[in-house]
Amino acid sequence: MPIKVYALSAESAILIDANSKRVLFSQNAYEPKLIASTTKIMTALVAIENGNLKKKITVDEDVLKAYGSAIYIEVGEKLTLEDLLYGLMLRSGNDAALVIAKSVGKTPQKFVELMNDKAQEIGMEKTIFYNPHGLEEENGTGNTSTAYDMALLMQEAMQNKTFQKITKTKSYTVKTNKKTYVWQNKNKLLRNYEFTTGGKTGFTQKARRTLVTSAQKGKEKLIAVTLNDPNDFANHQKLYEQYFAKYDLVKIVDHKKYQITDNAYKNDELYLKKDVKIMLTKEEKKNINIKINLYKPEENSSPVVGYLSIKLGNQEISRENIYSKKRESKEKKSFLSQIKSWFS
Repeated sequence: MPIKVYALSAESAILIDANSKRVLFSQNAYEPKLIASTTKIMTALVAIENGNLKKKITVDEDVLKAYGSAIYIEVGEKLTLEDLLYGLMLRSGNDAALVIAKSVGKTPQKFVELMNDKAQEIGMEKTIFYNPHGLEEENGTGNTSTAYDMALLMQEAMQNKTFQKITKTKSYTVKTNKKTYVWQNKNKLLRNYEFTTGGKTGFTQKARRTLVTSAQKGKEKLIAVTLNDPNDFANHQKLYEQYFAKYDLVKIVDHKKYQITDNAYKNDELYLKKDVKIMLTKEEKKNINIKINLYKPEENSSPVVGYLSIKLGNQEISRENIYSKKRESKEKKSFLSQIKSWFS
């Protein structure tokens, strides 16, 4: 079970090992809550995956619908999608979110569909997006998720190099056809805690303070999420300091050496795409068990044919997909041996 060391001031909180997605600390982490501008992690990821970063975008009159936090772009102003993403992530620009959504999705509604599709792909089972910025709608509904789902989102986003670069940027300067901007990142941990690698702040009157951050010390990577937490920055730093000190990153499986065989897949090569690494305490290292679980070939058409279940005692703490590919045929007979076979 995740170790609950002390109660945080957050309504919901979680800390996960970003390598394995193992939950290390949890506090009401599976209860749906309003997430405010931490929404923009998904907005940025969907835009990066579906848009052209160098595309010049002309701001149209739809930007006048934006309210709340802004980067104050004007109608007729020209910025690249990349510039807008920096304004979105560093300054939480709701105006940037609307322009990005319309540019990448053609309409904000279609962009939100992409956001919800991505959420399902990641496994964010208790998440729903209504808009790309995180403000509540006129009817009072708002983008809703859980601390756990938001940790999954950040884990996914941090595998994207463009997102990594943007989210860890402390200051960004851009000159448009109308003016010059200098944007400072609102994520205070980037300046106050040296191991911080990124994150996103959020606030509305209903959601209160929301925060998603990531940190790395050596090869150990952690992700923290707090929802409705008046002491969010301090709590994130405390969690990082405590768990970096207590846990070590352990290679459980070397994917190049780990062999998986099964009669049902005798014509296939079964393999892992990466090493299995998990953050563990010294005591936990002694109680790790690995079980191979394969799907029946006749019931599966996916290249994912099963998974490794990593258990601490009887509790599963991580999974790693098992893939298959057809075995390479044996070396072709030499030309001479082929000639001999013709006459045999």
